[in-house]
Amino acid sequence: MLSERSKGQIRSVLLICILVFSIVGCSSAPTPATDQKQASQPAKSSQPKKGGTITMGYQMEPDTLDPQKTSLSAGNFVGGLLGGALLILDPFTFELKPHLAESYTISDNGKTMTFKIRPGVKFHDGTPLTAEVFKQSYERALEPKTASPVTGPDVSSIKSISAPDDSTLIFHLDEPSASLLSNLSYSGYQQPISIEARNKYGNELGRNPVGVGPWKFESWKTGESITLVRNDDYKWAAPFAENQGPVRPDKFVLKFIQDDQTMMAALDSGTIDIATVSPKDAKKYKDHKDFTVLEGMQPVEFFIGMNLENEILQDVRVRKALNLAINKDALIIADLQGEGVPVYGPIPPTMIGYDAAVEQYGYKYNADQARQLLEEAGWKPNAQGIREKDGKTLSLTMLIEDTNPGHQLVQSMFKEIGVELHIQKYESATALEQALKGEFDLFSTDHGSVDPDILHLLLHSSQIGGLNFFRLSDKQLDSLLDKGRTTTDQVLRQQVFADIQKRVVEQAYWIPLYSAKTFVVVSNRIQGVKPNPLATLIIQDMWVNE
Repeated sequence: MLSERSKGQIRSVLLICILVFSIVGCSSAPTPATDQKQASQPAKSSQPKKGGTITMGYQMEPDTLDPQKTSLSAGNFVGGLLGGALLILDPFTFELKPHLAESYTISDNGKTMTFKIRPGVKFHDGTPLTAEVFKQSYERALEPKTASPVTGPDVSSIKSISAPDDSTLIFHLDEPSASLLSNLSYSGYQQPISIEARNKYGNELGRNPVGVGPWKFESWKTGESITLVRNDDYKWAAPFAENQGPVRPDKFVLKFIQDDQTMMAALDSGTIDIATVSPKDAKKYKDHKDFTVLEGMQPVEFFIGMNLENEILQDVRVRKALNLAINKDALIIADLQGEGVPVYGPIPPTMIGYDAAVEQYGYKYNADQARQLLEEAGWKPNAQGIREKDGKTLSLTMLIEDTNPGHQLVQSMFKEIGVELHIQKYESATALEQALKGEFDLFSTDHGSVDPDILHLLLHSSQIGGLNFFRLSDKQLDSLLDKGRTTTDQVLRQQVFADIQKRVVEQAYWIPLYSAKTFVVVSNRIQGVKPNPLATLIIQDMWVNE
């Protein structure tokens, strides 16, 4: 039986939603092309002005706006508008920067993190933000009775917290944690909680949120919308925002619309101003005079994992052959209408730790080389063209959760080199149970996170029986993954993950496929829209031009 933590990890790893908030990539990540229309949409008014309402269509409704009790990305997104975190990730430079902290230091042994809290920050209820408030907030997240599904586990490496004065917050760790800093940048999940609000609302805090962010909570109509209003006292915007004062619009309304076609109809009619749309739908808006399209990529990778308890897949030559059989460009056209990029290793291009060298040494489509490797491994084609060895057919079953055109393409690509592939579809919960039991040969899935420490959950031998569905046990890789967790020097950590990337590719432990592009459509009545590599909405700089 999975623990609640494991269930939460599975949700965050495999059930990725398209998120529209600041998440980090790395300095070597490519910036998706941005056409001139998108980059420099002429404004009707040259000067930003106050007033008006921005309305955004959003497919997921939060479960709660108590940041420490939400398990949904929607809770983090809305919470990020209401709050803020110690750190923030710059979507232009991919750097981790101080936000509600002015600065931070890490001790030489990596076990003490000290944050200086930004002065003058106040909650929406007028109470000041101090180190003690942060201390009590994190102690609540770590308290077992809070049962925090995301916030608590993400800061579980913190063993104790001290606040010797109003501006000094100290985290004490048992061992260094490089990923903790990335986790501290989620402005929704990791925001401080007003002590006064917590005492006043108790269990109803999730419907009466009080933060320190640019927007204040006004109302929530279940199943319909959430309405926020401007915080006129806000003077502590993210360092990459041009507007360091209060936001310009009077209101921000989030309308819940699940159906894609309904979402597009709302965009077309002007009922909403902003929406995330699919690649095929984005084409309609790219050259439209009334809309700007933000194009970017989240750090999410689609891949095919291999069950290494399968005797056939224990031969690295077979694993390499399966990699070489895949034409990634064809899959991108089939599944994404061409709106994606090939991925050649376990780390997608917009994630910390990505090393662009993988684009040179990663497996490229080469069916002849794939056939040669299978021949060397002793697999010979029979009369039907399917390979056999010692009376056994080279036949594999691939577990899938969603039906994509690319799955049939993979089937035909494998057949081209003499591998028979059967496809078994389950709904998500059943597919995950099958994966946990190891009842698959191949598993078509995806992973994504702010930090590459996600690979520890997926690939470390200690996680067999958990998220290491692939039963992978590699002592050399384990050692590298352990270093990746504890190396706080970012330059050294980058090298560690470059080594991890290379090891996974050399051993062909899984088949990387692609990263999909994200498209956010914005009505041109909204000005101050800034393209960036992640398609992040920087609402702080937007204004309504009517």
